[in-house]
Amino acid sequence: MKWYHYLAYFFAGTFLANAVPHFTNGISGRPFPSPFASPPGQGESAAWINVLWGSFNLAIGYLLVYRVGTFQLGRTRDALVIGAGGLLTAIMLSRAFGAIYGGL
Repeated sequence: MKWYHYLAYFFAGTFLANAVPHFTNGISGRPFPSPFASPPGQGESAAWINVLWGSFNLAIGYLLVYRVGTFQLGRTRDALVIGAGGLLTAIMLSRAFGAIYGGL
């Protein structure tokens, strides 16, 4: 497998992790920070915008996983690379949103 397949899988993990807070807050009807808010990433966007943004992130994550290379969940390395991208993004997002919502 080529090196850029792993890069695509890593970024797929980042997009998939980023989809979770936007989509879940959006379908729950809660406003949540998004790149389209004012100021970007700190102000809150309407719930429907977060549903769209979360869906977009899911679509990009899907395309990077299943349209680049030959991803197989049974191949440990493939799953670990996606997991690493998702985990690092989740930690980064928890720190960013913690600063907004009073977390640590």
